[in-house]
Amino acid sequence: MPKVVGVRFRRAGKIYYFDPGELELKQGQDLIVETSRGLEFGEVAQENKEVSADEIVPPLRLVRRVAADVDYKQLDENRLKEKEALRVCHDKIEKHKLDMKLVDVEFTFDHNKIIFYFTSDGRVDFRELVKDLAAVFRTRIELRQIGVRDEAKMLGGLGPCGRGLCCSTFLGDFGPVSIRMAKDQNLSLNPTKISGICGRLMCCLRYEAEHYECARAGFPSMGEVVTTPHGEGKIISQNIMKKTVYVELLNESKHEEFPVDEIVRTPPCKGR
Repeated sequence: MPKVVGVRFRRAGKIYYFDPGELELKQGQDLIVETSRGLEFGEVAQENKEVSADEIVPPLRLVRRVAADVDYKQLDENRLKEKEALRVCHDKIEKHKLDMKLVDVEFTFDHNKIIFYFTSDGRVDFRELVKDLAAVFRTRIELRQIGVRDEAKMLGGLGPCGRGLCCSTFLGDFGPVSIRMAKDQNLSLNPTKISGICGRLMCCLRYEAEHYECARAGFPSMGEVVTTPHGEGKIISQNIMKKTVYVELLNESKHEEFPVDEIVRTPPCKGR
């Protein structure tokens, strides 16, 4: 099986596999690697390991070297140039009166390309903007439209919980999140309470969704008629974490909470 090393280019970014060659690399080391965009500065996220060929997206590119002092100097220079490029691009966007929001700028390590990331509600004709930027920086220019979740991941910030955003601190990829996950966890369906700063459903709704789905399998469904220690009743609410249900007792017209293991489910009539 081929030997690879996992490299990440941004904090909480996606991990890509590279060929380490003869290098024995440790997690946290900085590297210079070959990519489709040219040379890039990255960090070891997964140490040397063997993987199956199915896990590799060919071609498997090479790790050039462990980062040296000259590479860190180059990286610092790039960061300064990115700040200047951000200012210039803002001015050019205002000049052309384009309906777009500039989010971030990235220089490839070898200055082969400058990538400008932006958001917009629709399509943007930025051909003249690209010409102006190319005339200023005299290198290849790419404008890449991203979504609001990617914008939050790039910029970072604090979530409603008071912690750093999951997407910008440890989530490598965005997983699908649905309103059903919030319903299954008995959360408020008020959009302001279950949405992140990006305006989309919070990524953390996924974290316990599988547990709730498995735990709910042993619960009677909403509206089901069951037998309780106090007589028959109808399920009106569930508490998955406490493993209890609220039952509307049919003969007393009141609600009571019972542990789910004290509930006897009423079998359906054979004639139905």
